[in-house]
Amino acid sequence: MAVFKTPFNGYAVRFSPFHERRVLVGTSQNFGILGNGRLHVLDLPPPGGSGGGLLLPVCAFDTADAIYDCAWSESHESLAVAAVADGSVKLFDASLPASSNPLRSLHEHSREVHSVDWNPLRRDSFLTASWDDSVKLWSLDRPASLRTFREHAYCVYSAAWSARHADVFASASGDRTVRVWDVRDPASSLVIPAHDHEVLSCDWNKYDECSLATASVDKSVRVWDVRAPRAPLAALAGHAYAVRRVRFSPHRESLLMSCSYDMTVRLWDYRADDALLAAYDHHSEFVLGIDMSALVDGLLASAGWDELVYVWPHGTDPRAVMP
Repeated sequence: MAVFKTPFNGYAVRFSPFHERRVLVGTSQNFGILGNGRLHVLDLPPPGGSGGGLLLPVCAFDTADAIYDCAWSESHESLAVAAVADGSVKLFDASLPASSNPLRSLHEHSREVHSVDWNPLRRDSFLTASWDDSVKLWSLDRPASLRTFREHAYCVYSAAWSARHADVFASASGDRTVRVWDVRDPASSLVIPAHDHEVLSCDWNKYDECSLATASVDKSVRVWDVRAPRAPLAALAGHAYAVRRVRFSPHRESLLMSCSYDMTVRLWDYRADDALLAAYDHHSEFVLGIDMSALVDGLLASAGWDELVYVWPHGTDPRAVMP
């Protein structure tokens, strides 16, 4: 449907929960190793209008260090948060000029912030996960974090809120485990030895409160029932290299999306006999960011190190949008 060329390498992409044609993109200079970051707000071209298949820039905000992840606020349509390599978390308002941004820079993590996720139910709070082995809970009305979760033994690559319980989240770590937490309790409630290698991503099923997906350096995606975590419900193999992110569909209970360092984006139905539904190979470099629109069924997005952001309907060729 549409494509955009970013000046830096793509790390993350998120659909707006308020505007069905808007995405947020986090990027990093020099593959995130050294240099600046840029947060983009982009719109799909209007239906039937001009634009030549290009995503339209709305605004952009620069950071002095790489952006590894980003998320929209669930309570304010113009507010977004970015996870930054210098250990900071920065809040931006897309309705304000660049000179008025960031609104706030929160700097408590001692190493790179790798993940950020906004609570879809308690909409004033969000999580950050860091290479300092911790997860932090933040609220919009507080200048400091509310809590820090420190049980992981190595980098925490991802933290994701449950879509069914406002106080429950999961975290994925390089210590090869996924932990389930309730923010009302002092310690994690469950530890899943999810993979034999580092776990890079996790996400909760939007329809089944007990179903959790994980993605790993071992090239696989696994689906777990947290009530019986000794063995996965499904093990999805097919990626040729480490799986960077996994997302559950907001529209279909058994549908998953994954992206990998093998430069592909894949869709899965983990309950089907032939689980792989589609393999998209439109990127020419590592794919680090994916998302599925909650407002438009079947609308997908991806961002990669080839500096390209794509938005397309499932079942079409993303490259067909190239002008």
